[in-house]
Amino acid sequence: MHLSIVLVSPARPENIGAAARAMKTMGFTDLRIVDSQAHLEPATRWVAHGSGEILDNITTYATLADALHDISFTVATTARSRAKYHYYATPIELVPMLEEKSAWLTKAALVFGREDSGLTNEELELADVLTGVPMVADYPSLNLGQAVMVYCYQLASLMQTPAPATESVDENQLRALRARTQSLLAQLGVADDQKMVDWLHQRLGLLEQRDTAMLHRLLHDIEKKLAE
Repeated sequence: MHLSIVLVSPARPENIGAAARAMKTMGFTDLRIVDSQAHLEPATRWVAHGSGEILDNITTYATLADALHDISFTVATTARSRAKYHYYATPIELVPMLEEKSAWLTKAALVFGREDSGLTNEELELADVLTGVPMVADYPSLNLGQAVMVYCYQLASLMQTPAPATESVDENQLRALRARTQSLLAQLGVADDQKMVDWLHQRLGLLEQRDTAMLHRLLHDIEKKLAE
């Protein structure tokens, strides 16, 4: 599985350099930056010692949605204190989850938010799964460079294991499932039930490929019945 690291509006060039160095150390190569030019400052390369090729190949985007344009599965980091979201995968729990996804999805992204405020709720809604690092105390928290290192270390095994040979599947089936579910909720007149919408959004990303395919079949049958 190709795993991209996405930094949203990083303010400190030192943090970008530290992130690049962590990526280099653990075998990651694709760094994407949203709404920031901080990586162009000299301090980025001072800290990213030996990781110049990662900085040279950074791609930049205006929005997070743009940065995820070719991504099939998105994991976003956030603080556990956000009450709206109830399911969080730890870095350790991400490993088997992404191993399973690698059998039917080729491109995933791990998104890190702003140093001071993290990701907005709108940005978090672009993710399939949320993750947080368990800590004894909410403060002091990990800085951006440290957080990238924690995840790169934990997920490095995914970069070293070739994807298993599988039957060809549609990489967009998870994205299509989300759109199909949202459409059905609107058709049933319950799309404004935010509690249900949030619950579905958080759990669809946890489905394995077989479960995703089966749910597509179920929704097809429901849509067919409603059309009668």
